[in-house]
Amino acid sequence: MSSPLIRILLVEDDELFRLGLVTRLTQEPGLEVVAEAEDGETAIAFVHEQLFEVVILDVGLPGIGGIETCRQIKQTHPHLPILILTSHSQPALINRLIEAQAQGYCVKGVAAEILILAIRSVAAGASWWDAIASQEIQAAFQSPSSTSLLESLPDAVNPLTKREQEILVLVANGKSNQEIAEELYITSGTVRVHVHTILQKLAVRDRTQAAIWAIQTGLVLPAD
Repeated sequence: MSSPLIRILLVEDDELFRLGLVTRLTQEPGLEVVAEAEDGETAIAFVHEQLFEVVILDVGLPGIGGIETCRQIKQTHPHLPILILTSHSQPALINRLIEAQAQGYCVKGVAAEILILAIRSVAAGASWWDAIASQEIQAAFQSPSSTSLLESLPDAVNPLTKREQEILVLVANGKSNQEIAEELYITSGTVRVHVHTILQKLAVRDRTQAAIWAIQTGLVLPAD
């Protein structure tokens, strides 16, 4: 059975880059760029008129700019995933994108296969932050001035409850369900349910991938 079609709104003011991206994405089964916009105002109008599964959004747009475009789209369509594709990677920008509730971030020049994986991930409800953004998020987690950035992140970045975060930390530390149950004074069956929920929320296949997510977001420090 074929996968459902992922309809994409591409918001990019660089005509040549936009054309190349449309050409490449059109070659990929299940992906279709159904609308293109050169500025944020046009993109917002498209979102009100059509249904999309993903918005690919440049930051350096004319007019209101990419961050404000992201914020305004999220105000009216909170469940529409937005994947940022930009040439900028400053820490302050990444923080603003998180606040604007973007689901993902890729730097221009990334391999096409990686970008396609990012598109499919955010369309499926997961978040996608590339290595640079993940490092910035992790640095913020480890900052002494940050009490708990995990709690302040939007659900798109941190979809886990406090209990699920506790369990994920133990999973990442190599604990079995029984060991987690004993440490948290709950049943192993309850742990199993929580782990299943964690895997679903993070859109990952197994405990190892969940542990990698925990490290990328700074919930768990990588082992020496």
